[in-house]
Amino acid sequence: MMFFRIAEPTSQRGLPICFVVLFALATQSFGQTLPSDKPQRETVRGTVINAVTQAPIPRALVVTSDNRVGGLTDGEGRFEIPTESGSASGGMIFSGPQPLQPRLYVRHGNTYWLMARKPGFLDPPDARSHIEPSSGDDLTIALIPEAIIKGRITLASGDAALGITVQLFSREVRDGLPRWTPSSTMRANSAGEFRFAELHPGSYKLVTQEYMDNDPITNIPGSQQYGFPPVYYPGVSDFSAASTIELAAGQEFEADISLARQPYYQVKIPLAGAEITGGLNISVQGQRGPGYALGHDAAQQTIVGLLPNGTYVVEASTFGQNSVIGSGSIRVTGAPVDGPAITLVPKSSVRLDVREEFTDTHWSSSGTWSDGKRTVSLHGLRTYLQASVEGADDFAQPRFGSIRPPSGPNDENLVIEDLSPGRYWLRLHTARGYIASATQGSTDLLREPLTIGSGPAAPIEVRVRDDLAELDGAVTALAQRSALSDESAEPAPVWVYCVPLPDNPGELKQFEVSGDGKFLSVKMAPGDYRVLAFSTAQPRLPYRDAEAMKAYDSKGPVVHLAAGQKTTVQVQTISNE
Repeated sequence: MMFFRIAEPTSQRGLPICFVVLFALATQSFGQTLPSDKPQRETVRGTVINAVTQAPIPRALVVTSDNRVGGLTDGEGRFEIPTESGSASGGMIFSGPQPLQPRLYVRHGNTYWLMARKPGFLDPPDARSHIEPSSGDDLTIALIPEAIIKGRITLASGDAALGITVQLFSREVRDGLPRWTPSSTMRANSAGEFRFAELHPGSYKLVTQEYMDNDPITNIPGSQQYGFPPVYYPGVSDFSAASTIELAAGQEFEADISLARQPYYQVKIPLAGAEITGGLNISVQGQRGPGYALGHDAAQQTIVGLLPNGTYVVEASTFGQNSVIGSGSIRVTGAPVDGPAITLVPKSSVRLDVREEFTDTHWSSSGTWSDGKRTVSLHGLRTYLQASVEGADDFAQPRFGSIRPPSGPNDENLVIEDLSPGRYWLRLHTARGYIASATQGSTDLLREPLTIGSGPAAPIEVRVRDDLAELDGAVTALAQRSALSDESAEPAPVWVYCVPLPDNPGELKQFEVSGDGKFLSVKMAPGDYRVLAFSTAQPRLPYRDAEAMKAYDSKGPVVHLAAGQKTTVQVQTISNE
């Protein structure tokens, strides 16, 4: 039997999507070729239900992934889809909004992929990649009701705030850490109302975007100008003080925000230290959170704009190679401000000093690097070690960095360039051995952020070792947890995560297990790990957050892996995750 895998698609905002169960056909071979003159016809039956209430969902659309065959569920949420071999063979054909996670169902040797949609319902974020028949060969497809945040923006005068833009932030796990990230924006209507729909269960915050009062009736040229600074729900100016909106599936939350009109004053900040010939990126931070907006007067080499009373940090940087950056603080107190000059200086770099502690002296590898104009042969460190950094703060300007290209075949210097002042997470990946430690002075960069200032940065000391440990094991009762109904079909896979415990230098190790549930000779860094097995992939597992991972203390065994030794573990699949 052959299965087709596709990358996880991304949903499109504004269209109702629920979930997809992809449809393809695979035939079995028993030493002879089955006749294919006539297509094999059968009917796939099932029920679409509300994942929260378990109630059937009538008038839900269920179609094959190629959109050739489909139908609506009846008043009891039931559907019947007639299929035939070859009706969806080959590639997957999608139109309209894309599913979040494909799921399959195998029946009588055929693999089916189906889509279910219903306005007001979404694909569960933790949907199983395989679905189980509810009874016999019937399927049960569960959809979650959408959550909604709505509200009304009003002015302190009681008027509706026409044209105000509201920004939604969601708390998401990225690279094992929860981060607040921009989700979507919505412009309030003529009544000041806004509505964010199709939201999954989760944590959210709301903020209004800065809005200038440009009413031609009240805004006389040369007179005092007014605007509405950003406000976080329920009415605070600091992100940390904003209320976190915890949404459950199907919940509707009312969030009203009142804005106060405030005077704005002219701000001018000279730029010094470098001639700016291209664009300039300007960031303005007031209270912690998204900042205000200022512009660039290229002719005068000056940052200009309007700000209300408050203290601000203004950062300016150029784009591209050899970029420069600078920052300064200003305070607005009821009058125009001519701020001190911001001096633009080259961005910082940090060197990686790598100490190899390898027992295998025969290991060798080579490679090439090319930028399209020249090709350079790579040897040594550059063939197996990769390093990059990404900003560690939620609302700072996006900050990234990677190792500069080699200057020639003998260049083994690892330097991360063009770093703006700020905090970064260091990400190290090695194809040889494991990262035993990464420090800058007394800072453990495997657990703490790297801080870059305006001056030269101290080198990062990296130790790489190859005395790996090995892990053997099995996911018990994997066959019984298979979501496939046909005994000849391949069992549903299980995803295993080996999460390093605090103070363990190891990295997260994840792999997929199927068949008899055994995994052998998984090579890992020595240390202590909690082994977790899930019936679905866990892209949002907060494995770098020790506090969040306490919820899994009883969900999987802890193993100690000693250097050069092999350890065996038995792990149960976590249910209802």
